[in-house]
Amino acid sequence: MANKIEVKDLLEAGVHFGHLTRKWNPNMAPYIYMERNGIHVINLYKTAAKIEEANEALKKIAASGRKILFVATKKQAKDIVADKAGKANMPYITERWPGGMLTNFVTIRKAVKKMASIDRMKKDGTFLTLSKKERLQVDRLRAKLEKNLGSISDMTRLPGALFIVDTMREHIAVKEALKLNIPIFAMVDTNSDPRPIDYIIPSNDDASKSIEAVLSHVSDAIIEGLADRKSDKQAEKEGKETAAPKAKEAPKTEETPKTEEAPKAEAVATDDLTKVEGIGPKIGEIFQKEGINTFADLAAKSVEELSTILTAAGSSFASKNPGSWPKQAKMAAEGKWDELKVWQDNTKGGIE
Repeated sequence: MANKIEVKDLLEAGVHFGHLTRKWNPNMAPYIYMERNGIHVINLYKTAAKIEEANEALKKIAASGRKILFVATKKQAKDIVADKAGKANMPYITERWPGGMLTNFVTIRKAVKKMASIDRMKKDGTFLTLSKKERLQVDRLRAKLEKNLGSISDMTRLPGALFIVDTMREHIAVKEALKLNIPIFAMVDTNSDPRPIDYIIPSNDDASKSIEAVLSHVSDAIIEGLADRKSDKQAEKEGKETAAPKAKEAPKTEETPKTEEAPKAEAVATDDLTKVEGIGPKIGEIFQKEGINTFADLAAKSVEELSTILTAAGSSFASKNPGSWPKQAKMAAEGKWDELKVWQDNTKGGIE
């Protein structure tokens, strides 16, 4: 189980230190506790609550099998992000955000495949047939690709979410994620705009101790989500093996019909709507409140109806494009998972 978030620990790590008051973004006002010596102080009780909220959502995404891409290219965050993301077995970008990393993902994947083809050349001996100059050029290309894209070599499809340290520095990543309806989790300082972010964590994004304190909780939540996924798969496997004997035992005890009805209600209660490209945990919750609980419910809705629901939920959701969601939901409802995966891999962010 993930460690409990203590405000005292956040205080000791300096998570509460914001920027100079003259550099603040007024939209961060709800998360600012006070001003002292010309510096804004962040309300750590709100920070702790927001970390809890973000962790719950990240756990669900990790448990669904989707990847969470960590982005932090500033010097003091690089090593910490590489360490924490690596432990959670998640992809990360710490060198430079390649333009079009998400919006032109197909081209990025080609670069990653080029890296794999160079490795194959070295294994099968083709590399040795090249001239000395060509070998040097190939080695340099391989080193460059490894530096910039080595950490995302296992990411075969668009991530289920982004976790960003410093949204002002990584503004291109934010814009690409918004365009593709990918949920954004981020450490947001007092000089940044929190409005485009789905799950904000108001915190000091400049100090390494602060970044490590927040990422420790985040990575623990993701690891817990992965563990839940593993245990669920194991339980499902064991359930299939014991399904036949249980079916024979059930008719023997004819006590109360209530015990038979309960499992049925659970089985049809809800589907994991986040498996639809572009729908994050927050949008999933909004749809559930509107009675859209299953893939079939979502498939039955028109794009206009979905847009109306998102607009009513707030300005941060009004910009989302639900154009392909009913189509994806229909494939999921019909059990065409392979077809859905191929469609999602070939379509940028679920936008046709």
